[in-house]
This record gives sequence, structure tokens and C-alpha cells, in this order.
Amino acid sequence: MNETIKTLTQAEPISLSVDGMTCASCVRRVETAAGKVPGVATSSVNFATRKLTVEAADGFSAKTLAAAVKKIGYEVVPERHELFATGLKGPQDAARLKAVLEAVATTLNAEVDEAGHVTVEGMGGNREGEMLVETAKAAGFALAKQKKPHHGEAHDDAAAGHDHTHHAGDEVRLKRDLTVAAILTAPLFILEMGGHLYAPMHHWLMGVIDVQNLYYLYFLLATAVISGPGLRFLKSGIPALLRGAPEMNSLVALGVSAAYLYSLVTTFAPGLLPENARHVYYEAATVIVTLILFGRLLEARASGRTGDAIRKLMTLQAKTARVERDGQTVDIPADEVRVGDIVIIRPGERLPVDGKVVEGSSFIDESMISGEPVPVEKALGASVTGGTINKNGTLKFQATKVGADTMLSQIIRLVEQAQGAKLPIQLLVDRVTALFVPVVIAIAILTFIVWAMFGPEPAYTFALINAVAVLIIACPCAMGLATPTSIMVGTGRAAELGVLFRKGEALQSLRSADVVVLDKTGTVTKGMPEMTDLIVADGFDEGEVLSLVAAVESRSEHPVAEAIVEAAKTRNPAVAPDRQPTITAFESLTGYGISATVDGRQVAVGADRLMVKLGLSVKPFAQDAQRLADEGKTPLYAAIDGRLAAIIAVADPLKPSSADAIRSLKNLGVEVVMVTGDNARTAQAIARQVGIDRVLAEVLPEGKVQAIEDLRKGERSIAFVGDGINDAPALARADIGIAIGTGTDVAIESADVVLVSGDLVGVVHAMEMSRATMRNIRQNLFWAFGYNAALIPVAAGVLYPAFGITLSPMLGAGAMALSSVFVLGNALRLKRVAISDRKDAL
Repeated sequence: MNETIKTLTQAEPISLSVDGMTCASCVRRVETAAGKVPGVATSSVNFATRKLTVEAADGFSAKTLAAAVKKIGYEVVPERHELFATGLKGPQDAARLKAVLEAVATTLNAEVDEAGHVTVEGMGGNREGEMLVETAKAAGFALAKQKKPHHGEAHDDAAAGHDHTHHAGDEVRLKRDLTVAAILTAPLFILEMGGHLYAPMHHWLMGVIDVQNLYYLYFLLATAVISGPGLRFLKSGIPALLRGAPEMNSLVALGVSAAYLYSLVTTFAPGLLPENARHVYYEAATVIVTLILFGRLLEARASGRTGDAIRKLMTLQAKTARVERDGQTVDIPADEVRVGDIVIIRPGERLPVDGKVVEGSSFIDESMISGEPVPVEKALGASVTGGTINKNGTLKFQATKVGADTMLSQIIRLVEQAQGAKLPIQLLVDRVTALFVPVVIAIAILTFIVWAMFGPEPAYTFALINAVAVLIIACPCAMGLATPTSIMVGTGRAAELGVLFRKGEALQSLRSADVVVLDKTGTVTKGMPEMTDLIVADGFDEGEVLSLVAAVESRSEHPVAEAIVEAAKTRNPAVAPDRQPTITAFESLTGYGISATVDGRQVAVGADRLMVKLGLSVKPFAQDAQRLADEGKTPLYAAIDGRLAAIIAVADPLKPSSADAIRSLKNLGVEVVMVTGDNARTAQAIARQVGIDRVLAEVLPEGKVQAIEDLRKGERSIAFVGDGINDAPALARADIGIAIGTGTDVAIESADVVLVSGDLVGVVHAMEMSRATMRNIRQNLFWAFGYNAALIPVAAGVLYPAFGITLSPMLGAGAMALSSVFVLGNALRLKRVAISDRKDAL
């Protein structure tokens, strides 16, 4: 078997859904079990998404991992791939293909029939379909994805679709169970509690039916609730308890069972209890089940909203593509587009993949990436991005990145990874919650013993009620949801603002950054030279001078030359007439400039050194040169026919948002430092324009790392923002590396945070979202731990000696149900967090 193919998906973390996790206590157990599996380097569970993420190493086996998770009472939910094999010649070929596919490390199960229908269940993530096709090809089989969805399920965006469908199915089942429980609980609750609260009703009821028969009716209703909608708590809670690994459902199962079994004794064997302790608590057991189901339903609905960002990104993906194949134009699923295909896009259509324009021109709405509402003109040679929208005109472009390699797919993957990240603060929470359920059970047992021994009569009744209240009111769910839900919503909101957190730790550490170090070129400035000024000497026409200078510069490949030529085209159409000028005797003088003859006229363009070499004085432009240098611009000179003709200024202009972004960073209490390899004069000029007080100029690429170390003195936290290959070491060395998304791949790979649009305001948004998310997490943790710390003692009865107050298990169930909903609701507030200079990108 081809080992390269086998390990293809192991370069990326593998994320899979796990059924059966009901509280934060489950997180630790699943992580521990997965971490002990051979071939698993690291394991992490996100309770909000109910997903396990593992980094696979040599020896990884999906089957072994799934078995380990199942052994502790949980179930891995695999992704399902429908494929079709051509050329199978019989059952032997089908069996051999099945063996080939099952040998893939990420495959759980494979089924192949003689007709060529192939079904594979695995956990290989986005690239698994491609990997299976390549694996089959290496073994001599032709395998392709099914052309049509299987059983009505779209195969596009399989992982996300599966998660959403699975989540929706849970919600439907919860709603059904809640409805049944509420219908059966309502008469029981009204009859039992109504008689206690309203004496005439009690007398009427006793006149209609005797107590024993009433208990039989209660028994039937309660049994229906507990064995029907409430069975979910018993099925998972009791086995977990017997394994010595109790979790949330174990608490509910113990509480409900205790109330129910006590009531059964009162109903069918009352002689076993003292006369004053013969009470039934059927209504408590059923109300607990109903309220907890209600809480779970609210939690499921709120939890579903935390994943809105991913679903929104998914909607940006085109489902089909129109491509040229074998001389014909055909419509195919977008995930079947291959690199090199020519894709045709008509007005109003969404681009299916990334590519380069080979024919036509149009305006493309790129607001999903840049946040800018104005469409961008695209013509021959321009790059286009999948997910953007063609506004007008028909385009043909060649696909350069397809499938999981497109920018949109990478963005989705980054957001998913960030949402599944586990922050350092979560590690402490996990350690606490791992012990939480056993401690609660111990407190409940202690509560029962103390009340039974020292409580007032009927002591056993008080002991039961308070022990059940302790079990029911405890809520590890709130603690487990406190951090991951805030991360999900916070990173999703950040993505909408064009900020992608590649590493979850950055979400926590960025909030405390003391210094933001900005690389100048491509970060504070656009990174592309532009001609900003043209001042001609007396006796020269500006248009003519620009025409001649541009003609000479057109022969040079230097970025400054390109800037002058581009300016000539846009400033004066007459500069680029249909007739091309005759250019001869072109010469490039290294360190000086260039010269040539244009239509018989001698033209020289370069630094002041070139003019001196030609015997020309630049003193007439001395004041202009000084001013331009002070503005951070580079002055050049032009001579025509032996006379000084003009001074030309070329500069790397500021990004429009740089000054506002730097002002906002200062308002956040952050020191802003600019580091650049440019000379000090130019750097200081740029710094003055944007409001930066501290500049480190003439710093070589390797010197940027030392600059970060120097700034870090005093235990200050440093965030570095850059975009080039030479910024990669500094991005990696800083406490938080922030890459401009329009920069190089090397810089992006070295960063912790990526700004999709390349707008410096994204740094402000990143810091604001980091601070808002961490503040939200602290609020959630305070509520979750404070709720349990305050109400568990009350449920145990600590207020009874002084105030005569005990807590009903039914009130406990309501409080517990709402505590998780509060945490989710608070996390969802991050969707509306106030952001300065707001400009939504994605």
C-alpha cells in the first residue's frame, strides 16, 4: 500500500463528532481515552461542538480510535462517502478494492458491491474523498465520487452538512420527547401540587378517587415519562455510573430514580416505611425530566446558533461550475473542477474556484474578502477568488486552486480549527470538571446521611428530597460550555470582520499585548510604489515629459519604473497613443538610472547622481526635493536633450486606514512601534503621517527578531504585524504573529492570526475581539462556578437550621436547565459586540 497516500490527511488535525457527551466531565474522559490510542499525538475535545480533534502520527488507525471511544461509552460519528468504481470484473475485484480502502488509516468501514457502488465511513476530513480516489488509483482501480447525492443528502460540504443535519436531528428528538413528557407530566403535576396549594381541590380529589388509586394513576404517568422521554438519561447515566465514570446524565438518573423508587415503595410496599414517611414524589421525578429536556432543547437551539459563522461561510461556496472539457462547455459539481480547467462565469454568478483570467473583463464583488463594497475590475491576467460574485461581463479563467486548496476552503478550515481550539484557561476548567460529578455524588450521599441522622421527622423524606436536589441542581454543563461557546462565537464574529485566528492560544494572549510592532512595507504602506509627484522645469510641458519618461521606463523591470509607466497611462491617455515611440540606445546604469533615445530625443531618468554625471545641477529643485523627502517620498530626476526637465517623486503610499488603525490601537492602550529597513529620514516621515512615535529604521530582516527581543524587555508581550517572506522569523518569534492576508504564504504560515483583507484596521478588530471574547469567558466561568458554589449548599439544606428553607428538586431542575442557557445566551452576545471602524469582510 502506498504509505504516502495513507498518511495524506494526517498532516492536518482530524476532527470528528462524538455522540453521548452530555457534560464537561465527559470531555476529560474522551480526551484521555483518545490520547492513549497508538498513533494519536494529541487529542482535544470541544464540548460546545461535541467534537474530538486529534493529531495523527505513525501507526494511527481510525478503527482503534473509534473502539477506544466506544469502550468508555461514547460513539464516534464517521463521515460517509459515496463513490463509484468502474471496471470491476467480479466479486474478487470488489473484495480487493474493499481491502485497499479499509487499509487507509482514516477508514472505519468500507462496502463495495459488484456493480461498483462504494460506501466508505471514515474520519479523514476535507481531503478524505480525494485520498480514497488516489489510494484506489495506486492499487489499479478507477474510483470517482457519486454524481448524485445519496438518499437526498448533498455531498457538497459533507462534513458541515453532516454536522448540521446531526444537530437538527437531535433538536427534533428533543422537541418530540419534551412534548410527550410535558403532556404526561401536566396532569400529574396539577393533581398532586394543586391539592397541596389549593385545599378545596384536595377535598374534591379525595371525594372522586381514593389515595391508593390516585397513586396507581401517578405511577402509570410517571413510568411512561421515565421509561419514554426520560430513558435517555438512564441509558447513558447508569452505565457511566457503573463504569466508575459518572457524568451529567448520571446525576439526573440518580435523582430521578431515587424519587421514583421511593414513590414505588410508598405505592406498593408502604409497610417498609414509617407511617409519617409514606409520601410519593412521582411529580418531582417527572417534572425534573421535563424541565431538563426543556433546558436541553433551549441549549441545542442556542448552541446551533454559535455555528452560524461556519454556515455563513459555507453558503459562499458555489455548488456548480461551467467548464470547457474536450471542446464542449459542461456544467459539473464545483468539487470536480481540476487545476488547469477553463471556467466560464456569466454575470451574477459566484466563482467556484480560484484562478487567473484568460479572457474577458468584468467587475467582481470581493466584499467577502476585503470588506469593500465597491466591485473590483478584473481583466486578462488578474487573479480571482472562489466565492466572490461576478457583477457584469463574462469571464473565462483558468483554475489554479480547487477543492480544499481554494482561499475560501482554507478560511473555513482556519475558522473551524480556531473554533475547536482549547485555550490555556480551559485546561484548568477541565481538571476541575473532571472531578465535579463524583464530588457532587459524594455531597448528595453525605446530605442524605446527615439529614437521615439529624434531620426532623420525617427524616428519611427530608434526606431524600435534599439529596435529590443536590444531584439535580448541580450543572457541570454550564462549566463545560463556558469557554468553547465563547470561542466559537468570538472566532466566528472575528472571521466576519476578516480576522482569522490560526492558533486558538492567540485569542487569549492577544488581549494582553503591550506592544504592536508594525513592519512598514506592505503593512503600514501598500507595498507597491506609485508615482506621486511630477514637477517640470520652466519651458517643459508636463504631458510631454511624462510621455518621454514613461517610454524609457517601459524598458525597465524595476518596480519604480512600473509605477511611472502606470501613472502615465492613468494620468494622461495621450501618453499611450496607438503609435508606439521608437526607442533606441537604451542603457541601464546601475546605481544611477537609465537613459535612451525616444523618437530622436535624448532622455535620462535617475537619482541626483545621474544628473551630476551628466553635468547637470539639481539645485533648481532643491526645495522640492527636501519637501518630498520629508514626506517619505523618493525623488528622481529627468533630463531631456541635455537639460534638467523634471523632478519625479515615487513613494510607497500609505494604506488609507493606517492612520485610523494606529490611533485606535493607541486608544486601546497599546504602544505602536514601526520597524523597517528604510533609511531613518523616510521612516520618520511615514511615522509622522500615521502617528507612530517610535521608529526602528535601517533594520535588516534578521535584525527584526533582535528588535522584538529588545522590545520584550520588562516582560512585555509583543505582537508583530508583517506580510513578507523576510517577516516570517519575526512573526514566529513574537508572542503573537499577525500576518497580512495579502502577503506571502510563508508569512501566513508563520503567523498566529491572519488578516484576510490586508487592512491594518484588522489588527484593531483582532485585539477588540480577543478582549471581548476573554471578557465573555470570564463572565461565563464566574456564573458557572458561582452558580454551583452557591446553590449546591442551599440544595443540601445549609439554610434550614437558620431560616427553615429547603430547595425543591423541581426548582433545582429548573435552575439547572436555565444555567446552561444563560451561558450560551451570554456567549451569543459576542455576535453584537461593538467594534471600532466596523467593516464586515466575510
